[in-house]
Order: sequence, then C-alpha cells, then structure tokens
Amino acid sequence: MLLCAQYMLPITSEPIHNGAVLVRDGVIRDVGTAAMLKLRYPDEETSDYGQAALLPGFVDLHTHLENAVLRGIVHDVPYATWIMTMRELSAKLDVADWYDSAILGGLEALSSGITTVADITASGASCTATQKLGMRSVIYREVGAMDRRRVDFAMHQAENDLMHWREEVDSSRVTIGLSPSAVFACHPEMFRKVAQFAKKENVPVALRLAGDREECDFVRYGSSPFSVHSMDTKRGFVEIPPWLPTGTTPVNYALNWGAFESDNVMMVHGVYVSGHDIRKLKEYDVSIASCPRINAQLGMGVAPLSEFLNNGLRVGLGTDSPAATDSTDMIAEMHIGMLLQRAVNSREFMQSETMLEMATMGGARALKIDDKVGSLDVGKQADVIAVDLSGSHQTPTTDPVSSVVNACNGSDVMMTMVAGKVLYEKNHWHVGVEVARNIARVIEIRSKLR
Repeated sequence: MLLCAQYMLPITSEPIHNGAVLVRDGVIRDVGTAAMLKLRYPDEETSDYGQAALLPGFVDLHTHLENAVLRGIVHDVPYATWIMTMRELSAKLDVADWYDSAILGGLEALSSGITTVADITASGASCTATQKLGMRSVIYREVGAMDRRRVDFAMHQAENDLMHWREEVDSSRVTIGLSPSAVFACHPEMFRKVAQFAKKENVPVALRLAGDREECDFVRYGSSPFSVHSMDTKRGFVEIPPWLPTGTTPVNYALNWGAFESDNVMMVHGVYVSGHDIRKLKEYDVSIASCPRINAQLGMGVAPLSEFLNNGLRVGLGTDSPAATDSTDMIAEMHIGMLLQRAVNSREFMQSETMLEMATMGGARALKIDDKVGSLDVGKQADVIAVDLSGSHQTPTTDPVSSVVNACNGSDVMMTMVAGKVLYEKNHWHVGVEVARNIARVIEIRSKLR
C-alpha cells in the first residue's frame, strides 16, 4: 500500500513535499516523493490524503486509559484534592467498568493519532484493551504497599499478574512492566524490590516522581495532605511511624532506595528536580515522560524540559489521566507544552520541531523502542498517521511542522495505522470491539458516578 500526502514529516530528516510511504507486511519498505514511488511500484494500491501531513504515530509516554469514564467530573481543584477525589470515585467501579473505560480511552487515543501508549494500571484493563484494539503499548503493573510487612505480598501479586498478562498479549506490540505507586502510597523498600525484579526479568519500570510540590513536601518534611495525619483512615493499619521526613528531594530519595538500578527506567513528571537530580538521572540513563497539560491543569508546575534536553536525557510527552485533562490529545500536549516552556524560559525558546520530535521519536527513545517506531524510516514498523492541513485554521500552510503543532488538534487526524493495519479513518473504526456498544456501556457507567 502506498500512503501519499502533500507533506511528509519523517522526523529524522527534512519534510518531503508530496511525499509517500510504501507499507508492506506491517513494515515501512520505502519512503520518498509520491511521483517516484508511484513509478517504482505502479501496481500498489494507493491511499492519497491530499492536503495533509503523513508522520509517525504519536508515542504517549504516560496515560491511564481506564480513567476515560471519569473525565469531566472534577474541575478547578489542585492535585492533592483531585487525586483524593479520584480515589473515592474509583471505588464505585468494578472490573468490567474499568475495561469498558479503557476501551473508550484507547479509541480516543487512536482517533487523535496516538499509536503507542505507556499506561500504568492496577486492574490490567488497559492491557486487555490495547491488545483488543491493536494498539502498541507498554503496560506497567502498579504495585504499592505503605506497610513494610505487606511489600513482599504486594510484589508477589504483581509478579503473578505480570506473568499472566504476558501470556494474554501479542508480545510484538504489547510489553509488560512494573510501576511502584506514588511515594506517598509506597514503602521505600518497594522501590528496591521492583528494581531487583525488573533487572532479573528484564522488564521496564515507570516511576512517578517529583510531580507536585505536595509530594516534595511529603518526602522532605512529612507535611502535606499525603502525610501521616490521614494514613490511619485512608490506609488502615500500618507500622508506626509509617513515615518520617527525609530532608531530600524525591529523586534523591528514590535513588537512595535503589529505584534506578534496573536497565530500563522512565520517570514520569520530574517537575521539581535539582541540578544534582538531573545529573543522577543522566548517570543512570533514566528517561523522562513530561505531562505539561496535567501539570498546568492541577497546578503542579512546569518541568524543566530544556535542562533535560541540554543534559542529554531521553525525553518524551505523556497525556496522563483524561480524568484531569478531559481528553487524550497529543497535539494539544505539544502545543501547550511549548507555550509553557516559552513562557517560563524565554532564553531557551522552545521550537515546534523539538515538541514534534518529543511526541514521536523522543517517546520511542524513552521507551527504548526507537528501533521499531518513532520515525518514517525504512525497516521500521508502519505506525503512521495522516493529519489534515486543509482547514481554515491551518491555511496557508507554509511550514507543515509548525502547522501540526500550532494550528491542529486531535480532531484533525484523518487516519491512524499500527503495524500496517488501519485502525481508524475519519469517523470509521477497524478495531476488534463494538464501538456503539462501548459508548452505551460508558453512559451506563457514568450513572454510577453521580
């Protein structure tokens, strides 16, 4: 199949005017101008998207697909209030609800051009959903225990789930990893246990760290909404005292407990980090998943993206929970993230090209799958999207990269392909689920949350 469009954005090279991509057996076999490839492969079926841009599918480094049904419920509150409210609402949902919600989240991701998601889940709903939908994913099984005596049991359960999930998925598309719970819900020994298991079994690890001032105060001073004052009612019996102030940063705290000792570690957020933290992250080759919209929405702050990039860290973007941002839109993530960086750091004027690279190749590098996806290069998996550039809000298109980042949104995505299979074309689905049934189920689930 030949995919053609007025613009092609390979990421690893300059944009191509009137470009085309040849896809066979789920792999990119050739790249060039449409005229050249049509002459070279005259018998190939051609899909021409006209005044659009072909580019690699977006890589969403941090999301919670199963939270899609919770979106639009809690607004205008800071992070600590939001997350506690989400926990109360989550208690009303059962296993089937989480699955249907994850399907909804996956459908929205595909319709906005996201072909790969890195998802943290305790229920496993996103694992089943991405397998069913044909998406590419890294699914991190969340594991946490505040009481040290429960750490081994929690790890045993997580390991069993990990092995079971592995058996259910297509390993060429779906990878299973581990993620310790947030520091305010996790005994530090859990970091060591996760790292040891990850190193032994060669599984990826995701750590949510340094995302919010409240979390930093919890680690450094033991004083925040996450402190011991609420633990007796929220967590049941725990050892006494369950938490003591450490006087250090969240990154250094995790480092002291061996959290970065495995071979494939990604840190999510990284808003509150010191120069020493960044040097240590580089030393341990920890990648960064930055989530600009949720960080702004919940008053968490702005991550120092330029410092991460200048220090040679592998950096990409995540959309995080749709329950906070109300959408899974990587284009909005790029645009808002770029504006925030320009606003707080005018000396390092963030470019559109940098944001697009982070949303594609940067995310692939962060997950260590850049040999498979992230750019339109011969030999890579055919994870390709087409973005419409014909709208009045994009005209005239003099710079296709700038148009995608500055003028588009998720609804401008015309086509999403994963491993050579078209899963979404404008308002048409080619997935292994009944979309209408899922929407009906979601409406039913929402009634539980009133």
